[in-house]
Amino acid sequence: MTSSVDGLVSGLSTSSLIQQLMTVEAAPQTRLKTKASTAQTAVDSYQSVNSKVLALKSAGDTISQLSTWRAISATSSSSSVTATALVGTNTATGTTQFDVKSLAKSQITTAKVPAAGGDIMSGNQLTIDVGPLADPDPTKHKSTTLTITDKSPKGVADAINAAGLGVKAAVITTGGSENILQLSGAKTGAAAAFQITGLDQLSNGAPMTEVATAADARLEIGGGDADANGDGFADGYVVTSTTNTFTNLMPGVTITVSKLEDGVTVGATSDVDGMAGKFQALVDAANAALSEIGKQTAYDPNTKKGSPLTGDFAVRNMSQSILSTFSQGVIYANPRYDKNVATDPVTNPLTLAAGSYAKYGIQLDRSGQLTFDPEAFKSAYAADPVKTQEVGTGIGDVFEALGDKMSQNLKSVMTNRKTEIDNINSQIDDWDVRLAARREALQKQYSALEVSLGKLKDQSNWLSGQLAGLS
Repeated sequence: MTSSVDGLVSGLSTSSLIQQLMTVEAAPQTRLKTKASTAQTAVDSYQSVNSKVLALKSAGDTISQLSTWRAISATSSSSSVTATALVGTNTATGTTQFDVKSLAKSQITTAKVPAAGGDIMSGNQLTIDVGPLADPDPTKHKSTTLTITDKSPKGVADAINAAGLGVKAAVITTGGSENILQLSGAKTGAAAAFQITGLDQLSNGAPMTEVATAADARLEIGGGDADANGDGFADGYVVTSTTNTFTNLMPGVTITVSKLEDGVTVGATSDVDGMAGKFQALVDAANAALSEIGKQTAYDPNTKKGSPLTGDFAVRNMSQSILSTFSQGVIYANPRYDKNVATDPVTNPLTLAAGSYAKYGIQLDRSGQLTFDPEAFKSAYAADPVKTQEVGTGIGDVFEALGDKMSQNLKSVMTNRKTEIDNINSQIDDWDVRLAARREALQKQYSALEVSLGKLKDQSNWLSGQLAGLS
């Protein structure tokens, strides 16, 4: 690396001269950097537009999904019963009535133990049996034998907890001469009942006490197992759950109970408000796309300044594509089209027309923005739910396809621009090497100049001295 000190002999600011010369030398690289920056700005603008058209595609996809049209809204007649609608296609509208006859409980068993400590087992093994204890099938039980080394109440409790068998143990301090060893089922339901053997040295020989019995929640529909008319058949049926939540009583509805109560009514109706909300989301996505396209392609005649994509006709034309899709009316693919039969506009049309979008609440206002009237949509759905679902699904497919097409075009342009930027950056890197070499050459050149001037100055001084001696 060559370095120099300014003007030791010549008095020139060589570093300043070199910098000015390098600025001239770097002019082509500067132009490349400007070109790369401009291209990157355009890519950022394409990405911004692409995010909006992808949102339009997503909104269309949502409307075309069967789960949108099978969405339900659940209601309960009781404040102690919560009905929650699930998202999916396995739903159904309807009503059911039931009596809440029992709640799910976990087993709680307690035993008195000496507060002073000491062993509560005579042996060193403890057996825990977990499962529906009333069921004679032993395969439905899980029996585990633990070897206990610390037989104190705390030691036994710690060993049970460490085993992870579905039973939790705790020693409760009462303040008296006796504490309580409390054993609780980790889960609710009859299948989580448990039995413990091996605790035979409890305080005062007192037996273990079952404070709460493991039980399932129970709903009775239509009288349950009762036979009120004496015909030998149950009047209704019973649904049980190991928790207080039921998922199998109504398709698509989760029911959670919290207290005993008779005559609870739960209903499920089509979630028309939710459907309307998804159409509103489509309109919002279309407006957002139109606004972003307008922003990125705008031109200000007063300042004579354009936006990054002002000259891109393809992007500007996307606004027209969106608006014309709405203005030409609802035209969608015929879901019953038979590709094995010749296309016929009457008997086997490829597409179907459903009139104006205004029938389903979508209109174009004077400002070029779209508006949505949810009440108009709800009226159309109330008049013909099946037809509205078919048309709505078709509308979703149309805008999903439109958004996808526009996004693919934008991605193609962005890919080309990024390739261009990569090529420019490679050229810029090459210029870095070239300019570094040029700077080094200039530094050597001016350093050599200073050396030469120094030698000439020395010679001049010597000659001056010689001439002065002659005189």
